[in-house]
Amino acid sequence: MNLVSGSKELFENALLDVRKSVYEYLKAPEYGRRFLPRDVYEAVYSYIDAGGKSLRPAVLLFSCGAVGGNAMTALPAAAAVEVYHTWTLVHDDIIDRDDKRRGNPTVHEQFRRKAAQEYHYEEKEAQHYGLSVAILAGDLQQGWATQLLCELHPKHGLNPTVALYLISDLKMNVQGTLIEGEMLDIWYTKQDIESLSESLIVEMLWKKTGALYEFAGRAGAMIGLETSNSDHPMVKALSTFTSKCGTAFQLQDDILGVVGDEERLGKPVGSDIREGKRTTIVYYALKNASEAQRAKLLDVLGNERAAEEDIRQTISLLRDLGGIERTGNLARSYVNEAMTYLDHVPASKYKSLLSTWAEYMIEREF
Repeated sequence: MNLVSGSKELFENALLDVRKSVYEYLKAPEYGRRFLPRDVYEAVYSYIDAGGKSLRPAVLLFSCGAVGGNAMTALPAAAAVEVYHTWTLVHDDIIDRDDKRRGNPTVHEQFRRKAAQEYHYEEKEAQHYGLSVAILAGDLQQGWATQLLCELHPKHGLNPTVALYLISDLKMNVQGTLIEGEMLDIWYTKQDIESLSESLIVEMLWKKTGALYEFAGRAGAMIGLETSNSDHPMVKALSTFTSKCGTAFQLQDDILGVVGDEERLGKPVGSDIREGKRTTIVYYALKNASEAQRAKLLDVLGNERAAEEDIRQTISLLRDLGGIERTGNLARSYVNEAMTYLDHVPASKYKSLLSTWAEYMIEREF
């Protein structure tokens, strides 16, 4: 199933509404005035000001509406998920040593430049300053996300046991899973890819990405039903739906990291190859490669100094050997399976939005 023009337009309009509501909420003066000094304020808001796709807040609000709840009641939770996701990006960019995000400098790079240009730090100290500001900003964003979840009770009258469950779930279960996934990603780049398997790679991707999507669906459903029972049938259905779509999202992200439009992505295409990321794309391609092709792939994979021509040739190999196509098919299979869990949810405009959201996850181009 592909996005048809009518459903796509409705979804895109709904996504814009979510983005507007969430970012207006986050930019309220009551929050910003707490982030001091000025460099911390700018770092906390750096990616928020640049804007994101807001897919996680959207699926949280849609899930709330799909179970019969008032989606706007869940707005603090949607804002919390966006802030929480943002800190993971800030720290992930440090780990991956990326200097660009959404077409702009990453937080650590932004403040490295500021330290060098405005504060006249020497390069080594400027780098340390940029990293320090980014780490602290991410720490503060984690605290902010927790505080936003706390607002569900006083601002919208949600049963506080639901809010407490979500805080505990996010700060222990989800955070532990995300960090495990990040550690596996780091470890895997130094391992022989043939010692891995499709299931190990996909599990790592889910832990890095799918777990937070799963939380968004679960949180939205629990808020909409005002229940702290995570085993409620509709909560389980929407949790599983968003979990599988989250895995599909990351698989599509890996594809775009190889063949996407660099200008639209806002980051260099091919950086995953230089970093030696163990993606299913590489795994499948190596399975089909000749000895000469295998040697070429392994020579470039993880080579930070690889020339642009080497990256182009590697991308062609990954495509010719079926790695990209097979990964796309795998992403599609996750979405198809996810759709079956929507059968447990009654028909509504929110269910339709969830269905279109799932398709968007693997049809997006940035």
